[in-house]
Amino acid sequence: MTPAINLLKRLAIAHTVHSYAHDKGADSYGDEAAHKLGLDPAQVFKTLLASTEKHELLVAIVPVSGMLDLKALADAAGCRKCEMAEIDAAQRATGYLVGGISPLGQKKKHRTFIDASAQTLPTLHVSAGRRGLEVALAPSDLLALTEGNYAPIGRPSA
Repeated sequence: MTPAINLLKRLAIAHTVHSYAHDKGADSYGDEAAHKLGLDPAQVFKTLLASTEKHELLVAIVPVSGMLDLKALADAAGCRKCEMAEIDAAQRATGYLVGGISPLGQKKKHRTFIDASAQTLPTLHVSAGRRGLEVALAPSDLLALTEGNYAPIGRPSA
């Protein structure tokens, strides 16, 4: 079990765990999850970490069908600018490896922003804390567990 799944179980949050054989050569972990699990990429969300100009780490959760808009994230967070966090910093701060970073059960709480598109979904899928492991849950549960905010931080892929 991962810290994310343990948290969901401990709090008795309705969820479903899905696993698949991860391909080490996959270009995109999120796209791989959507494809191998037969899911709509608009319902599979990737967990990204960004750093503000004051070096605060932010968690951004956006659909794998698009990408993170760093300017929109900065606006939502009330800072001047954001950039993607360094891989080592993201892994140290969350306790998870890139490609398996879950927004749940991280080592430390970070301000979290979930793309506003999640609000309209009955369920969404996020990493369960390991490559090849996803968890489905209600967006409202994800919002509550992360103490996050909905914000329009995603944009379509170019």
